[in-house]
Amino acid sequence: MKKSVFITLFLILILITNISLASYETVTMTVVEEPVCTIEIGENSKFEKKLIEKNLNNKEVTLQLQVTNEETSIQPNGEVMLVIDNSKSMEDTVDGSTTRQDLVIESAKTLVNTILNGNENLKVGVVSFSTNEDVSKEGTIEDANLVSDLSSNSEALISAISNIQYTGPRTDLESGLSLASQYFTEDVNNKYIIVLTDGVPNVALNYDGIYYSDDVIAKTKAQLQALDTAGYNVITMLTGISDADSIPATRPDEKTYGDIIEEIFGTEETPTVGKFYYVQDSEIEKTITEDIYNDLLPIEKILTDITVTDYFPQEIIDNFEFAYVSEPNIGTISTEVNTENNSITWTISELQPGETATVQYTLKLKEDFDSNIINKILDTNEKVDISYTDFNEEHVEDSSDVTPKLKLTEPPVVLPKAGTPIMITLFVIAIGLLGYSFVKFNNINRNMKN
Repeated sequence: MKKSVFITLFLILILITNISLASYETVTMTVVEEPVCTIEIGENSKFEKKLIEKNLNNKEVTLQLQVTNEETSIQPNGEVMLVIDNSKSMEDTVDGSTTRQDLVIESAKTLVNTILNGNENLKVGVVSFSTNEDVSKEGTIEDANLVSDLSSNSEALISAISNIQYTGPRTDLESGLSLASQYFTEDVNNKYIIVLTDGVPNVALNYDGIYYSDDVIAKTKAQLQALDTAGYNVITMLTGISDADSIPATRPDEKTYGDIIEEIFGTEETPTVGKFYYVQDSEIEKTITEDIYNDLLPIEKILTDITVTDYFPQEIIDNFEFAYVSEPNIGTISTEVNTENNSITWTISELQPGETATVQYTLKLKEDFDSNIINKILDTNEKVDISYTDFNEEHVEDSSDVTPKLKLTEPPVVLPKAGTPIMITLFVIAIGLLGYSFVKFNNINRNMKN
């Protein structure tokens, strides 16, 4: 009899304990550890995963994945020759009192200042071209002039550019290219020729004497291609063409100025060599100071083909609700957790210097969580894998298992007060079990007496 009573009371105690452990309202969530998972990228860039918000009363935490490209653009290095058109047409007025010369020269000076500012690894030289005032020298190397030899002295270069004289009647681009190529240092790796012109080439070295002829076209194009083959980076800006559909008077056929331009330079989409900017006068400043400047950067420190895969432990998948705070500001991410490997995948095609890509998500305890996870240390992530193409076009892979950790706890067991529904139910069960035991005991006694 006593044994039965003991067993009954023990079962009641277990029932009370289980009811307490399974209570969502009474369980408490704490953050045990919140380290920042960091994976270095290059010298200054990095990936980070960290806990950024704790709403413990709501049994919820917010985590953030972030990729930051903190690299600075590499300054141009090597040698640059500016090949500037000094034909009379450069003095044409294009906007009120502003001439094409003003736009080109001021932009060229800005470019020189920018690329030489604090840069000891670059030298700039300047050549002007048109045709010689002495017609007998037309079609010779004397159609071009050395304005400044290669130098890192921006003040001297700017002074030299400002003093270019605009006297040539025609355009012999081949002479300018040929003269400029003679001043580069032989063993320098990065060699740039930047052509700034407002005219369609109509004269070439040793040409057939006919302006805009096929001989002029072929010689100028061949010079561009020869420089490209020899390893020179040729960048050309052509402006000031208002009659591209007109036909030169010296052409025996119907070939227009526009046709000649395309035969020599190609198009912006498919240039003959290097880069070709065919622009309006209003675009001169931006083209020289922004587009051409960017073309001088030998390595753009852009991260590409970034993939971040974040893996979750099974206990997190089973017991926590996952939700994004918002869409990533850059790239795309899985709409939901992949149940095959408990992961989400974030892809970023390109991350420019100075850009930061971020995505955030929450983990919230489910109301029907498994009480077996109480008092366990829970990793919020199993690991993070990252792969990307770095600034040297190399594929890189890395991984980390550093993660914030959570813990669920229950307060000490407190028996329900007398009169509560739980206490009444337990009391009825206990009385029933005791009654059953008493009857069973009496029956056994009677049977033994008989």
